[in-house]
Amino acid sequence: MLEKTDRRTFVKTALAAPAAMALSMQVGAEAQATPAAPAAASGALPQGRIGNLQVSRLLLGGNLLTHFTHSRDLKYVYNLAAHYNTDEKILETMAVAEQNGVNTLVIHTVPQVLNTLRKYRFEMGGKIQRIICPTAPVGNDLSEYAKQVQSLVDDEVEAVYLWGVHADKLAAEGRVDVIAKLVDLVKQHGIPSGVGAHDVNVIAACEKNNVNADFYIKTFHHHKYATAPQPHELTSPYSEIPGYWCRDPQEVIDLMDKVEKPWIAFKVMAAGAIPPPSAFAYAFANGADHVLAGMFDYEIAEDAGIVRDVLSELDRRRPWRS
Repeated sequence: MLEKTDRRTFVKTALAAPAAMALSMQVGAEAQATPAAPAAASGALPQGRIGNLQVSRLLLGGNLLTHFTHSRDLKYVYNLAAHYNTDEKILETMAVAEQNGVNTLVIHTVPQVLNTLRKYRFEMGGKIQRIICPTAPVGNDLSEYAKQVQSLVDDEVEAVYLWGVHADKLAAEGRVDVIAKLVDLVKQHGIPSGVGAHDVNVIAACEKNNVNADFYIKTFHHHKYATAPQPHELTSPYSEIPGYWCRDPQEVIDLMDKVEKPWIAFKVMAAGAIPPPSAFAYAFANGADHVLAGMFDYEIAEDAGIVRDVLSELDRRRPWRS
């Protein structure tokens, strides 16, 4: 019991009010206390507009929270992330993100994590926005997907986007009409609707066919790192255990230069292979409107500072689209 008390004391003194509030809620059942809403963020970040949302230029990625670390063949890292990012730690992470000006989380539908996010929003007064991609099937019958979207809308999520894994497959099969249906299905609920992609052809097909998406979430990173792919390895845009998530960065730059919709770049660090200063500078300089980064709680303040520094001296050709 002493160990838990010491940890609570440490968090309350080391973090500002939002993080302390998140941890204290874990003993709320014992104390029967009603938590206060998180304090306003102490570290503002530049923002852009997606639909009716004001979104920080740096967004919190959800893969570390759902333990999908994309750690290549280092399988133990999945369990390590699961042991670190407990429900309690996720609550702390949300609060630390808000404290540092990161006002939006992007995540997919993992039930346990969604339950934790509900607690943060509805029981604790958390304000972080949620952009979520359903993982329900997108075959000929879209009823399960529609049901999952409705559930997210009922949870008052701020935006929904088509999961890149789904979009890649649909585009490869020439089923852009289905992508358009899924985008419109979300828009019927009056919230921004986006399309995710690993394959640049998804964006090209959406633009060519006038898919009515409000934003794109597209992988983007340079290949200047030790485990970057060799030319003969660039045979697919997304493989099972890749050393990359953006097959041809220049192709992405050239395409997105013509796209007038907001672009959230993700996998900008190639799943941890590229240091944040290099990754963020490359993404923003080459057209990304927002950067989505998987961050443990102890990385958020530093990464937010890097983004502020990068944006303060940025030279980019593509106009801001958000």
